[in-house]
Amino acid sequence: MGNIHEFQELMKELYLEKDLKRGKEKTALKLMEEVGELAEAVLLEDEEKVSEEMADIIAWVFSIANLYNINLSDAFKEKYNQTCPKCNENPCICNSI
Repeated sequence: MGNIHEFQELMKELYLEKDLKRGKEKTALKLMEEVGELAEAVLLEDEEKVSEEMADIIAWVFSIANLYNINLSDAFKEKYNQTCPKCNENPCICNSI
């Protein structure tokens, strides 16, 4: 295992039944909860916790994608096809930080 599609399939196997019961809105709220936990870990400069929370965020993103039948590997490739989607450059030259 090692690519986006494989990880998304693992999340589907592990959690799709629970995600379907929870629903899209509550699953999205779980993602927001994890984003808050990541922000707290960043503020505390707790690298181990940052790593853990980032993994949790990705898992919840996969769960939401599965609820919408979105293949994230395809969606990512379509939006970020070797260049920034705003300025179409690599590396990005957009003015915002």
